[in-house]
Amino acid sequence: LHHLSLTTPARTSSPRHVANSRSTQTVCRAQKQTSGEEDVAVVSRRLALTVLIGAAAVGSKVSPADAAYGEAANVFGKPKTNTEFLPYNGDGFKLNIPSKWNPSKEVEYPGQVLRYEDNFDSTSNVAVMVTPTDKKSIADYGSPEEFLLKVDYLLGKQAYFGNTDAEGGFDSGAVATANILESSTSNVSGKEYYFLSVLTRTADGDEGGKHQLIIATVDNGKLYICKAQAGDK
Repeated sequence: LHHLSLTTPARTSSPRHVANSRSTQTVCRAQKQTSGEEDVAVVSRRLALTVLIGAAAVGSKVSPADAAYGEAANVFGKPKTNTEFLPYNGDGFKLNIPSKWNPSKEVEYPGQVLRYEDNFDSTSNVAVMVTPTDKKSIADYGSPEEFLLKVDYLLGKQAYFGNTDAEGGFDSGAVATANILESSTSNVSGKEYYFLSVLTRTADGDEGGKHQLIIATVDNGKLYICKAQAGDK
């Protein structure tokens, strides 16, 4: 997402809610959601199923080689019997990747250890980042929304700061927006996971917007982030 141009306004911390699933707009000039955005949420959930990185699939037993990371080392999900997906066993994490996606050498984010992209459209891709942290749990970063503010580089930065006309739902001077469509938490075997579904849009209408699915957790002094992306079109 280094090629996106996003604008980040003055930030305020969002109070943590008791509910596990909620929609909010706290990042990058978030726009008020309309009834049409219900379809957007459906697409985001479909992408979550397609990439098979749902937090509900975590926490299965791991091989002795993963023992150093504990029984929850299977961070992003266990392999399924499905020829459309290929299992990937990383250093402390596992996930399934669409069989028609290829590995990419492009490095976008700090700590990136994996990136795969669609053979026909690089807009659709998945990346895994692993970085050291002094946090004991993902909850130590605050709410899911507060966590996203701390890793907003995943959504890109605004590079253009000239004057622009307000049109297409964009504020004057803004060339991109990001809406948090859904955020939730999941606790598996005492380990907490954050899930966020975000729609980013640029003023040029590229791909009609991009859906970003982010799953994050902390394990054994490391922050694990898995981010999957697909174009709205």
